[in-house]
Amino acid sequence: MSFDNLCKLLSEKYPERFASWVLGTEQTSVKVLKTELSIEPIRADYVTFLQLQGRILHLEFQTKLESTPPLPLRMLDYWVRLYRLYRLPITQVVVLLLPPATETIIETAFSVETTRHEYCVICMWSENPEPFLNDVALITLSTTDSNHVTPSFVANSCRKS
Repeated sequence: MSFDNLCKLLSEKYPERFASWVLGTEQTSVKVLKTELSIEPIRADYVTFLQLQGRILHLEFQTKLESTPPLPLRMLDYWVRLYRLYRLPITQVVVLLLPPATETIIETAFSVETTRHEYCVICMWSENPEPFLNDVALITLSTTDSNHVTPSFVANSCRKS
């Protein structure tokens, strides 16, 4: 199973924990929404949509930034489709699991003429791994190259809980 797919699986199994981590406040009422959106469905393998109280949290797990269509356009497309369907505010967060090539610019917006759409980006290699190490739902997020947490460490931690 790929790293980004594992994160999607865990975010759907433990939606309250992922939502609480990303938003920085305790979330107790979280519902996982379907990941296929209408109008020529986008079948997103590594996307999780969570319905919180009065808000949608869109988590996009990425191991690489290059994609077709480009990530900023996809984020705008997801926002429009989610808003059309639920009519709620949407917080979009791209969780970059691995660092891109050194010269790569990490975009946080789609912008063409008068249209501008922004989203948040969390670079996991810049995050302190400590908060993730004691939480079976989030421990996979601590396995970036920069902090030397091994997959076997993660597996053993999951077995203990």
